[in-house]
Amino acid sequence: MQILHPFAGSVQQYSEQLDNPDAYRPGHCPQCQAKHPLIAHGFYTRTLIDTAFDGVIRVRRYLCQTCQRTVSLLPEFVLPYLRSSLTVIALFLTTCLLMTQTLGNATRTAPPPMPYQRGQFWIRRFRAQAATLCAALAALTKPAPAPNFVHRALTMLEAAGWTAAHRFLFAGVRCHLLGWPRGLAPDGRRAAFSAAAAPA
Repeated sequence: MQILHPFAGSVQQYSEQLDNPDAYRPGHCPQCQAKHPLIAHGFYTRTLIDTAFDGVIRVRRYLCQTCQRTVSLLPEFVLPYLRSSLTVIALFLTTCLLMTQTLGNATRTAPPPMPYQRGQFWIRRFRAQAATLCAALAALTKPAPAPNFVHRALTMLEAAGWTAAHRFLFAGVRCHLLGWPRGLAPDGRRAAFSAAAAPA
């Protein structure tokens, strides 16, 4: 399971504070709710593309001794299952959908420039998620008049602040800014599908 790291700062500052496993150790298990601190369980690595960073970061993991499941502390500038940072995605979606730049122009000018197909992918997922985001973000900021859910969601994200909104969505309601990928349950857990019983 992934939860958001309480640390707020730059990519470099995040990397520097990872050496101390006690700094942000969860005091209880978010999965089985056992009321005891989790034990440090190493790291995994993942690639990250940010406005001033393109490389690999470490993500700290902890283990619950009760349910034997791991919990990963994902930094708040990272969206689950996406390589690009929250900042890069926010800049692109705002440029393309709110400022109405063409997709081709937005992918060339977004920092850093990216493939056209990646921009299409983000837009498709954001459009599918827009109504859900509007409903969830109403707890953070007043819905603004807008011609459609996409514009309303973007306006609400800008008003609340993308990082604050992501923290609320992910930690509070287990909602992914661009929607959970296929194969995951609505709250981000891996979905297990059982085969249908054969007719008698």
